[in-house]
Amino acid sequence: MNTLEWRSEFLRLEGAYSPATMKSYYSDVDIFAAWCAEEGRNVLPATADTVSAFLEAQALGRSMSTVQRRLYSIRKAHRLMRLPDPTLDEEVLLALRRVRRAKNARPKQALALTRDVLDRILRTQPETPVGLRNAALLSLGYELLTRRSELAALRLEDVTWREDGTLRVLIPRSKADQFGQGRLAFTSVSTRERVDAWLSCRGAHISWLFCPIYAGKPIARPLGTSTIRDIVKSSAKAAGYDATFVRDLSGHSMRVGAAQDLLTAGHDTAAIMRAGGWKSVAVLSRYLEAAEHNVWN
Repeated sequence: MNTLEWRSEFLRLEGAYSPATMKSYYSDVDIFAAWCAEEGRNVLPATADTVSAFLEAQALGRSMSTVQRRLYSIRKAHRLMRLPDPTLDEEVLLALRRVRRAKNARPKQALALTRDVLDRILRTQPETPVGLRNAALLSLGYELLTRRSELAALRLEDVTWREDGTLRVLIPRSKADQFGQGRLAFTSVSTRERVDAWLSCRGAHISWLFCPIYAGKPIARPLGTSTIRDIVKSSAKAAGYDATFVRDLSGHSMRVGAAQDLLTAGHDTAAIMRAGGWKSVAVLSRYLEAAEHNVWN
């Protein structure tokens, strides 16, 4: 089966999956195909022995989540081509278990950007267009418990100014909400004030809530997700945090920190899951396990 054939079949998935998922599918199957070519093995259909050997080869220097994702991509390719699926063969499942047992390190969690860190960062933001934008972005991202892709995708139409001085924000699509039903989240009065200050500086002529700034002027396009990560890191550095702390921060740190703060503030699991849009208690528990929360205190 040549590359052109499986790629044409993957076109059927366009629109049904997110661009990030589609990118992973293409990349993973390309990597599998290149490995098979080097090993002199057939790509599609693959045998259980081929898939098992590939998984064990991929385990070297890669995370368990990457290895497992590549298995899913191989599975999707076989199913799209209506070929016998080798990925559920017992030999493959045993190979996956061997890889998992060999990788006994715990999944790395993004460093939490907790309330105390956020407040210190906010105090150092300058009264400039960049500073006002960054203060609003960090404060909103923390209180909405957003992923950086969700924060980048927000538009003015998603925000409602409430009579009590807070904001209600519709997060229209997320990693766990591929059909775009959205979730509602709310802010404090202080975060609304930061958003208002940013919009007063920026103007209302741009539909994206957050946008790039060049030479002091806002540009009518959304921020990239990598820019949000860089804002988190550069803001922490400017606030005086050391290089190791800054290195371990990511665009996900606001979501992790807010979840941990909600736990230590006494909110129950249902409230935290609703605030952050979690569907699974197991997933939420990974966010909370590093929280400084002593139930005996």
